[in-house]
This record gives sequence, C-alpha cells and structure tokens, in this order.
Amino acid sequence: MTTRPAATLRSRYVEQAASDLDENRRLQRELTSRISALRQEEAMLMDILRLAERYEGLPDPSPVPDPSAVPDQASSAASDTKGTPRRSLLGSVLLELLAGHDEPRLAKEVREELLAKHPDRSPTPQVVRNTLESLVAKGRVQRHKQQRAVLYSLAQRPELRVSSRSKNSAGSKNSD
Repeated sequence: MTTRPAATLRSRYVEQAASDLDENRRLQRELTSRISALRQEEAMLMDILRLAERYEGLPDPSPVPDPSAVPDQASSAASDTKGTPRRSLLGSVLLELLAGHDEPRLAKEVREELLAKHPDRSPTPQVVRNTLESLVAKGRVQRHKQQRAVLYSLAQRPELRVSSRSKNSAGSKNSD
C-alpha cells in the first residue's frame, strides 16, 4: 500500500512542477513582451530628448531636419511647443485632465481618463508616470504621497489653476 500513496504523491509533484513550469514560461513571455515595449518607449523618448536638445538653443526655431516631408507640421511644431497641428503633446493633455479635478489623482486614474477621453491615444502606464514626473520636475504638477500611493495635481500657480477653479471658486477647499 505504500507504493500507491507514493505514486499519487509523485504524480502530484509532477503535475505541480509542470504547472509551475508552464506559469514560469508564460511569465517569461510576458516579461519579454514588456521589455520589448519598454525598449521601444526608451528609443522614442531618447529621440524626443535628442530633438529637444537639438532645437532648444537655436535662436530661430524654424529649421526642421526634413521640411519637405512635413511642411505643414514643421512650421507649427517649431512655433508652438504645446503640440502639433493634429495632436497635442501628452504633457499638455495630462495638464488639461488634471485641471478638471480639484483633488490629486493617481497616475492610473489620469491614464484611464486619458484613454476614455482620447481613444486615439494609448500610452503605457509607465509613459504616463514618466510624463507626470517630467511635469513635476518642471514645476507644473505637484506630487503628493499618501502612504505608498503617489498622486498628482496641478501646481499651485495661479496661471495654471484659473481655468480649473473658475467654476468652483466659491467652494474650494485648501489641501496639502
């Protein structure tokens, strides 16, 4: 009788090991996919940084690497740092979304609102967090920590808060 329970126990271990191995392989595929997406994001962000550094110090912002390829976008992109003719920069869109709320928001909530209001955009959660942190570094957004959560709101600057507070100026709360 000891051989039967041992065989049952052995088969359970084999099943569990096979299941664990399958789960491990699934996680490896998922991580490989996420790494690939992050590498693409990194390449895109590096390109953006290179372009920003390239045009930041120029006295005349009109030169564009290939003006014949995008003649309409070149002039407005060079003259308007808030966006291109068809689509605003992600940072500008996030600022608009934060302006619609009086309370700090999680990056996840901001991203969900972005996806709902702008279905043509699908930035990853990391891109949204990176963009919000970039806005924090520029002083346009404030970071609030509550336990382990990080929330974001517009910076306490009158020129940024006028549009969002104009409706609710009578009943606003003072919060940290």
